[in-house]
Amino acid sequence: MLVRIVKLSFHEENIPAFLENFELMKNHIRNSPGNRFLELYQDKNNPCIFFTYSYWETEDDLENYRKSALFDEVWTFTKKLFNDKPEAWSVNKLVSLV
Repeated sequence: MLVRIVKLSFHEENIPAFLENFELMKNHIRNSPGNRFLELYQDKNNPCIFFTYSYWETEDDLENYRKSALFDEVWTFTKKLFNDKPEAWSVNKLVSLV
């Protein structure tokens, strides 16, 4: 399982637009082939910073999503709202106590 962590930083006035769009798109993203989990977090100290955590069955599943029309639609909208360059990490889950 591949875990994808993405840090997104927005201009404060763009946060409502981002959250509204995320609400509209989250189920589409979550139902992408190979996606097993999706959550959105907001930083406690800086409300302009958000993180998405998503779990993918394989790296190919993530890459197929990143090449999809859905990703293009989501990213085209979202990137206009940033106040800083996004950061992303792909990590392997080693231990889970859930």
